[in-house]
Amino acid sequence: MATQDTTSISILAKQQLAQAGIELQVTKKRVKNINFRLKPYLLMVSVPVSMSAAQIVQAVAQRLSWAVANHAQVLEQYKRKQHTLTESSTTNSPLLLWDIAQPFTLSPDDTIAYYRQQLSDVIPSLFDKWQPIVGARANEVRLKKMHTRWGSCNTRVRRVWLSVYLPAYPIECTEYVIVHELCHLHHANHSFAFWQTVATAMPDYQHWHNMLAGKTGQLD
Repeated sequence: MATQDTTSISILAKQQLAQAGIELQVTKKRVKNINFRLKPYLLMVSVPVSMSAAQIVQAVAQRLSWAVANHAQVLEQYKRKQHTLTESSTTNSPLLLWDIAQPFTLSPDDTIAYYRQQLSDVIPSLFDKWQPIVGARANEVRLKKMHTRWGSCNTRVRRVWLSVYLPAYPIECTEYVIVHELCHLHHANHSFAFWQTVATAMPDYQHWHNMLAGKTGQLD
């Protein structure tokens, strides 16, 4: 009975977080105490290696209300930094293409045009690669200078938007955004089922998700 109760509580916790657009990530580490870190769309939990599954579930359950209540504030603080960070990345830092520094610099406007062209060049092959894996096809793909989103999806017309800033990061980040938005064609929200679909299509998505989560945009 204890194992069944633990499983049901665990699923309930994930579903409750998913309804608030938060994914749960639990990692066992060589730490003495359990640590919680709430980030945009992600609750990261580090637990001692010796902690049992039942203890983990109990600890997470006690922090569910805290995570849901504070997520809006975390997002607001995050959004305040986005525009400044984006402008800084295009004026004060070396020009990056797929996370590799380029031997030239461009003005902010020329950087956007450069990134738009680079992204346009790879989009056909990347969508050809991932659409069969996800099992969903977009009717249209558009690029936009978005400061607050890496991507978005209009599920009604099956249109995917991608941020022109994506080519500054590893190309796998762009692939993750494509997978993320295509999965919305199966699930329009960030439910537990949605994240399961993402993980099935791209098992290592969390690495690229975390990389983008610390930058200037988010995903719809």
